[in-house]
Amino acid sequence: MIFKINVMKKDKQIFGQAEIELLKEGLKRSYKERFEMATRLFKIHQTMSKATISHKPFISK
Repeated sequence: MIFKINVMKKDKQIFGQAEIELLKEGLKRSYKERFEMATRLFKIHQTMSKATISHKPFISK
């Protein structure tokens, strides 16, 4: 049981460090890069919200 708790604490520390690294990396980007990324994500979101999924059953002849 103690081993499991220690592993969980270690995982949380690793994830915390990874989140901090991502935030630091994001701060290094310029406003133009941030805007282009946001625009790209917005366009993808619009495309995916308009998408429809249709299924045609396979019919062998």
